[in-house]
Amino acid sequence: MISDEMLTGRSEAHLAPLSGPHRLQPEAVQAFLRLQQAAAAAGFDLQPASTFRDFDRQRAIWNGKFHGERPLLDHQSQPLEALALDVPARCEAILRWSALPGTSRHHWGTDLDIYDPSRLPDGQRLQLEPWEYLPGGYFAPLTAWLTAHMAEYGFYRPFTEDRGGVAVEPWHLSYRPLAAPLEARLTPETVVAAWQGKDVAGADWLCANIDRLFTRFIRTTHGE
Repeated sequence: MISDEMLTGRSEAHLAPLSGPHRLQPEAVQAFLRLQQAAAAAGFDLQPASTFRDFDRQRAIWNGKFHGERPLLDHQSQPLEALALDVPARCEAILRWSALPGTSRHHWGTDLDIYDPSRLPDGQRLQLEPWEYLPGGYFAPLTAWLTAHMAEYGFYRPFTEDRGGVAVEPWHLSYRPLAAPLEARLTPETVVAAWQGKDVAGADWLCANIDRLFTRFIRTTHGE
């Protein structure tokens, strides 16, 4: 049983090791290893770039972007000056690429960002930006292979269509059998409760608008 603490990234009791620092729920680990093995047979070195991320790590990302201490990008992946934006515009710009603390799918142990290090040019750092994964990008062949085969292993992409909320993320895979019921359980009330006693930048505006933000940025699958 996944508790509210696990759901919002405040507990790690639901996790098992995958590789190196990477962790997922045990069932998701086994499913990804099967997907990884199939990818290897097709000539890909499928590796995790990011798996579980806890509440405080997500809060540090959020607060850093809010206070202008981390890069903030617009819809075209171009830099924005965070402190030049008012609080509503700033929060919505952050939400384009980064989840609110307590709402990240990376809290659940079901989701991961992937890449193929063998296809990354020498000296090039992984950006996790759409151009790397779309036609013409380093990882476009991996994207195409995953599109054709990942569902056989229980995976899908929750961010495949730009509906004016979260940007398209072709690198982000989710293990549907575990993720779908967790997404259904996550509520505005659960998230706001997780913020109690925590410094979440912009919290007053976020709490006043949490229902609308859930619809636009957090309910990612829209019935899938």
